[in-house]
Amino acid sequence: MDDASGSAFLARSATVGPITASYESPTGCDITVFGASGPYVRVAHFFEGAVTVWELVKSGGWMMLPIILSSIAAMAIVAERLWTLRASRVTPEHLLGQVWVWIKDKQLNKEKLKELRANSPLGEILAAGLANSKHGREIMKECIEEAAARVVHELERYINALGTIAAMAPLLGLLGTVLGMIDIFSAFMGTGMGTNAAVLAGGISKALITTAAGLMVGIPAVFFHRFLQRRIDELVVGMEQEAIKLVEVVQGDRDVDLAEGKA
Repeated sequence: MDDASGSAFLARSATVGPITASYESPTGCDITVFGASGPYVRVAHFFEGAVTVWELVKSGGWMMLPIILSSIAAMAIVAERLWTLRASRVTPEHLLGQVWVWIKDKQLNKEKLKELRANSPLGEILAAGLANSKHGREIMKECIEEAAARVVHELERYINALGTIAAMAPLLGLLGTVLGMIDIFSAFMGTGMGTNAAVLAGGISKALITTAAGLMVGIPAVFFHRFLQRRIDELVVGMEQEAIKLVEVVQGDRDVDLAEGKA
């Protein structure tokens, strides 16, 4: 930078001066942000929003703690079940066709059964039937039903807990509101103050925070509980159909299209 350019830059900087922005946070503190021409303003607003949320949580009282914990548990269950209940993991395509290829090529042994059992929940059911196929149709069906019961129980893991959270969260919110209303009216009666509409309305609005929070947790929990239960039902129907095909194929009542890998 030459002397002329440097002088012009210093002159312009002295003229403009530092750019600042100030605002009052919900806690009553004045916050000044230097260089608030862009990202700094967004950061300031972010902290303002965070403080507002924290104030709402504090206004809800100690009943907000179980509601927040319930929301964390519900999100963890939903994320884990959505990942676990993928159709590609539970009922892989062309698995029955692959089993039939092993049977035709006389490659079905203990190692293949172990591999099939560890492949997927559907593979576990098919492996249970194949391991007892030499004992006849009825024994084979009974073994498949026993394996299917274990698999379905595993698929339904945490679903009841999610349903409990869906039913419990709104009740926790309502309980928090009732306790808040009791505190409000007890304070009015204890101090002997006259009914102030503004103060009373402010207290009631704070008491209703827990109800709103409980509904915000309960409504999505109900939705995902029904959604996951429906997905489990669909997966169970698909596994049942594949198990029936396996019995019919092994017993010679059905052929397998090796080109498509389907029965």
